[in-house]
Amino acid sequence: MGQTLHIHPQNPQSRLINQVVAVMRKGGVVVYPTDSCYAIGCHIGDKAAQDRIRKIRRLGEEHDFTLVCRDLSEISLYAKVDNSAYKIIRSLTPGPYTFILKATREVPRRLQNPKRKTIGLRIPDHPVAQALLEALGEPIMSSTLQLPGDDLPLSDPDEIQERLEKQVDLIIDSGACELEPTSVIELMGDFPVIRRRGRGDVSQFED
Repeated sequence: MGQTLHIHPQNPQSRLINQVVAVMRKGGVVVYPTDSCYAIGCHIGDKAAQDRIRKIRRLGEEHDFTLVCRDLSEISLYAKVDNSAYKIIRSLTPGPYTFILKATREVPRRLQNPKRKTIGLRIPDHPVAQALLEALGEPIMSSTLQLPGDDLPLSDPDEIQERLEKQVDLIIDSGACELEPTSVIELMGDFPVIRRRGRGDVSQFED
């Protein structure tokens, strides 16, 4: 049964953050808050944990996992970013946006879209998520915490605990999050393509 840690949403306790990171480094699956909705994530190098997330969410092989990053330098390590894409990402981060880009060789093949060789990346604007990324020192492999059959992602920690405490190793309770997932923007062609309209404003990219 997974444990629940109550972590302050604005001033996350370092001791508790380090506990979460230790669980992830040992192959654990954790639920954590972001600036959109709650997310479910694990260590980037752990295939077994990734498979557990697929099972919990009932995801097919075509699903794009997201690498949640600390900053722009980390994004450029895992994705091919040209000047125009860099400017867009810099203007929107940190924030509730996921960017679809061509993956670099640093990204394990199992994390890429099998046909398009793409990867989703984002930089969240949430103190707890940022503290986790800083302590971990590398991206978190993540997916929106939306369970099969649900119309919306989970945002209430009590409901998350009730439904998932037997399936995950650790749940961070930082209070309620937003109900909307991120906006998803593809940045691989001449113009940005909106793949999903979510919490982040994408009006500047629409005709």
